Amino acid sequence: MELGFYALGRHGIRIITKVGGIFVLWGRFIASLRHIHHSPGLISEQLYVLGVKSLPLIIIISIFVGAVSAWQAAYQFKFIGAPLRYLGQAVGKAVVMELAPVLSALVIAGRVGAGITAELGSMKVTEQIDALESMGINPVRYLVMPRMIACLFMVPLLVLFANFIAIVGGLVVSVIGVEVSSETFLFGFRDSFKLADLINGLVKAGMFGFIIGLIGCYEGFNAEGGAQGVGRATTTSVVISSVLILVFNFIFAVILFRM
Repeated sequence: MELGFYALGRHGIRIITKVGGIFVLWGRFIASLRHIHHSPGLISEQLYVLGVKSLPLIIIISIFVGAVSAWQAAYQFKFIGAPLRYLGQAVGKAVVMELAPVLSALVIAGRVGAGITAELGSMKVTEQIDALESMGINPVRYLVMPRMIACLFMVPLLVLFANFIAIVGGLVVSVIGVEVSSETFLFGFRDSFKLADLINGLVKAGMFGFIIGLIGCYEGFNAEGGAQGVGRATTTSVVISSVLILVFNFIFAVILFRM
């Protein structure tokens, strides 16, 4: 029993230490923003690496998200006897408010978050970050700030692009597989579309991007134990980011639906 309490306390201390370290890194990132005008090249490089290079994956995911949303919605409509003219409304709401932001963020967490952690973790275990500090270069300004800004800006843009691709995928499946005309589908989508829904989805995407960047950088900065430690940090980064994305998505849903 004592060993159980000891292990529980040890894990509790680790969690508190990790949470504290994440908040400290957040504060250092905020402080580094005053030097943002000195890093346009670093930021533009990360915008390309983290954002533009993620487009092919987002396109593939979004096509099938829209397609399966339309197919499943049509099946449910037929099961309950609802008219298919509401298919565009159902797909549009599901994609814009939930599916595109959440699934895109989870995919980006797997690609971008893991990449950030692996890159920074490799620099940490090979003492490159220590070398930057010895040369008087702030590693948070040089490494963390460009990546977090890229995540903050590019995740909402990728989600906006995912919305369009997913709606197109749903439209194609509706016309070919469900025999709903494109006019009916698009009319239903336009009838239910609200700018507030799109904005709420993009705000969530911005929060998800912040989570991905912050957790990825923190785990990379605290990697230790050589290549094996970098692998553990990368796995931990993806797991924590994915869990936090789902948790904050629920919190956003509760707040928005109450409003």
